[in-house]
Amino acid sequence: MKKILITGGAGFIGSHVVRRFVNNYPDYSIFNLDALTYAGNLENITDIQDKSNYQFIKGDIVDADFITKLFQEHQFDGVVHLAAESHVDRSITDPLSFVKTNVIGTMNLLNAAKEIWKGQFEGKRFYHISTDEVYGTLGATGLFTETTPYDPNSPYSASKASSDHFVRAYGETYGLPYVITNCSNNYGPNHFPEKLIPLSINNILQNKPLPVYGDGKYTRDWLFVLDHAIAIDLVFHQGKNHETYNIGGFNEWQNIDLVRLLCRKMDEKLGRAEGTSEQLITFVKDRPGHDLRYAIDANKIHTELGWKPTVTFEEGLSKTIDWYLENKAWLENVTSGNYQKYYEQQYQ
Repeated sequence: MKKILITGGAGFIGSHVVRRFVNNYPDYSIFNLDALTYAGNLENITDIQDKSNYQFIKGDIVDADFITKLFQEHQFDGVVHLAAESHVDRSITDPLSFVKTNVIGTMNLLNAAKEIWKGQFEGKRFYHISTDEVYGTLGATGLFTETTPYDPNSPYSASKASSDHFVRAYGETYGLPYVITNCSNNYGPNHFPEKLIPLSINNILQNKPLPVYGDGKYTRDWLFVLDHAIAIDLVFHQGKNHETYNIGGFNEWQNIDLVRLLCRKMDEKLGRAEGTSEQLITFVKDRPGHDLRYAIDANKIHTELGWKPTVTFEEGLSKTIDWYLENKAWLENVTSGNYQKYYEQQYQ
């Protein structure tokens, strides 16, 4: 029986990965480690909490002693590392928190894995999930490949780039068996409403302004979160050691076009007159160091592992809206008064 530690498994992407591993691999023991900070929510995984092959552990990867003891107690065979501070806006106001979690936290996991495995790496794997933002920004043309030089422009992307480098260094120096994936923007159910799509859905429901940075022409490559979970499953089981795989949707949208599409779909689903929600769009002051465009070349993971997105953007967006409309209690639970203050501070 394999023992797999998944960090950040109560968060947005992590909860979908945990669910997939628990349901698809009943002969594995899945341990979900999460600090349950603002974006970690056990309501994301209530459907699997009683499964016999699942165990939740509350803890912080920044606590080195705790992590070491956890590895000593459970003798994990694999790590799927998703736990991270991930919101660029928050990294601008509090960069040190991102260094602690994304860099020091990753180092603690690497050190624990190295110590417990003691060079006996057969059947072991350290899988580090990263972001396309480590590559910096693209012009009007071109795509990020696995060999694109790193050029991070925000404290968030700098912290993730640093953690990527440490994972590779442990592979080269100690022989640690690792894989890394760099993924484009995710969207879908359970997304904490500070990011663009869930923020817009929630604000439309509340008839609040839809904040759009600058001129709205910043471009992102969007991927449905369930397709990302499938890719993570494939890379964990079939990816080659010491390799990086880029995961993307071949699905570029300018922010303003995405928000307008979302408005049209929301008006349709809510029975509002067409154009009602678009009136909420409010252009706000741009954020510092805002990257113009991200776009992923996902041909390597397609060619080597046979992965490609299964859901079109319009299908995925419709599924996402339906989920939020059907789970308003979840949305209300995470949009607390404190979070409203954050809205006001960030998008004033």
